[in-house]
This record gives sequence, structure tokens and C-alpha cells, in this order.
Amino acid sequence: MRSLLIGLILLAGPFPAAGQPSDQASTVEQEIRAFIASYNAAYGRNDLDAYFRSFAPDLTQWFPSGRVDLPGYEASWRKYIGSGNRLEGVEVRDLRVQVGPSGDAAVATYILRVTERTAKGEVSTEDNQETDVLFKRGGRWVIVHVNYAPVRTAAAP
Repeated sequence: MRSLLIGLILLAGPFPAAGQPSDQASTVEQEIRAFIASYNAAYGRNDLDAYFRSFAPDLTQWFPSGRVDLPGYEASWRKYIGSGNRLEGVEVRDLRVQVGPSGDAAVATYILRVTERTAKGEVSTEDNQETDVLFKRGGRWVIVHVNYAPVRTAAAP
């Protein structure tokens, strides 16, 4: 019996080591990293059409101001950019990706450094904590949920 079990294990081939991502998870992680880079690049270029294509129609978001749906967010952001405000750049830092076991869901967490110029010419840079939940729907990745908040720095003693 023991020899039979050893033989079956050898025939089954090598197993990934515990804690090691599968080939599928690695491929999905690469897809998500590319998606996050492209999505944030569109945001930083103020390319609103490309940016809003990244979201699922049933998107939900948590901003410091509260929960927002896609139509509300899109109307607000298009009005803000349309009034002369601009992003001058974004930088994704410390990106971490978790892939669901089925390979069609993922969570990306990162710090997003945003440099913005208001219509009045004021420039500011802010670090934000962002979590994006993504699903693969219809053969493409879309963001179904965003949690976005400024990074809080520790108060000096």
C-alpha cells in the first residue's frame, strides 16, 4: 500500500510549495498590476473616458465624504476637471495584489501620490490609501469597489 501511494504521488508530478502562488495566480497578478498602472495613468492624464471605462456600472466607493456610486462620482469628477482643475501626476507606491482562488477576482492595495493643480493655479501633493476590488467580467478586468482616503500622518508628540 505504501509503495502504491508513493507511486501515485510521483506520477502526479511536482506540487507548488506551500505559500507559493500558482502559475494562474502569478499571471492574474501581472494582469492586475498592468491594469492598475493603466487605470492610474489615465487618471493622471485627466483622460476621463479611459479612466471611467475602468469601472463596473455597479461600482461602489468609499471616500472620506461617504459612499458614492458611479453616476454620482463621474458627474462630480467631470464637473471638477471641466472647471479647469487638473491632475499633474500620479504615482502608485507599495502595490500589493491578492488574487482569488478562481482567478477572476483580485484586490489591489497601494498608496497613490497625487499632484493636482487647481483652476486658481494652486499646486498640492497628497498621498492616499487606495484599495481596489476587481472582477473579471466579460473577459476584462473592471473595478467594482474602491476605498480611497488620505494617508494620515502621526501627530507629533
